[in-house]
Parts: sequence; C-alpha cells; structure tokens
Amino acid sequence: MATTGAAESADIAVGHMANEFLTFRLGKEEYGIEILKVQEIRGYDAVTHIANAPEFIKGVVNLRGIIVPIVDMRIKFQLEKADYDQFTVVIILNVTGRVVGIVVDAVSDVINLGAEQMRPAPEFGATINAEYIMGLGTVGERMLILMDIEKLMSSSDMGLIEQIAH
Repeated sequence: MATTGAAESADIAVGHMANEFLTFRLGKEEYGIEILKVQEIRGYDAVTHIANAPEFIKGVVNLRGIIVPIVDMRIKFQLEKADYDQFTVVIILNVTGRVVGIVVDAVSDVINLGAEQMRPAPEFGATINAEYIMGLGTVGERMLILMDIEKLMSSSDMGLIEQIAH
C-alpha cells in the first residue's frame, strides 16, 4: 500500500508543478513563465556584446563555463527602454536543452495557479501576435500574461535554438 500512496503523491506533485509560475514585471505588465523552465535568477551583470546580433540580444555571459545568450525582453516586446537598476534581473532558463537568459524589470514571486484561475489567451486577430501567450492567470486583482517561453525562445525570429527539420 505504501507504494500506491507514494505514486499518488508524486502524481499530485507533478500536477501542481505544471501550474507553478515564476512571475516577473516588464513595464506595467506582469508575466508568468513555467517554473520548471527556470534554472536560476541573477542580478544583471555586464555582457559581452556580439557584432551583428539582433538588437534584443544584449550579448552573452559566461555562466560557469557555459556561454549564455542574454535577451532583453523589453526590446523583444517593443516596450519603452528601461534603465537597468538594482531590481533588474536575469532569469536563466533551460529551454529545449539550451541555456538562455532573459532580462526583466523585476521578479515578483512564484505562484501556483489552479485551473479556475487560468483562462485561454484571447483572440487578437492579425494585429497582435499572441502565439507565445499560453493564457491569462488571475490572482486576486492581478492579471498575469502566461508566456510559453519555450515557444518564444525557440521561434525562428529569435535565432537562438536551431530549428530541427524533419
């Protein structure tokens, strides 16, 4: 009987993890990404700039021997430019086996969203690309934009993760 209980506990834990999101701010909006994609959170450090890289790629950093591209999400999402300050952080992600960092204004917290707190992404038509939005989450009065960070980071316009042709 003990093994059945342990298996059920593992299933429950996995079920909860799938709904855990790290929340962060970009401008006035709050976003959420799956916590399982997050490797670590660091303060913003100087980066090594790469010639001819897209504007949203700030450069690269050496993270314990791994060269990590750093993406400024404000530039990627065409938001007003931000001053980097003591709250600016880099979220180090592990996406499809590739380590990538994203610069955000501030990290808020880790939240667990139940199914009743998550809504599908609204249809915007052709005016707004909602391809990278998994849905919207609500926590009290807060509205979170839940991003499919894996889909965003592996998109062809990012050029960070090789597209696998089958």
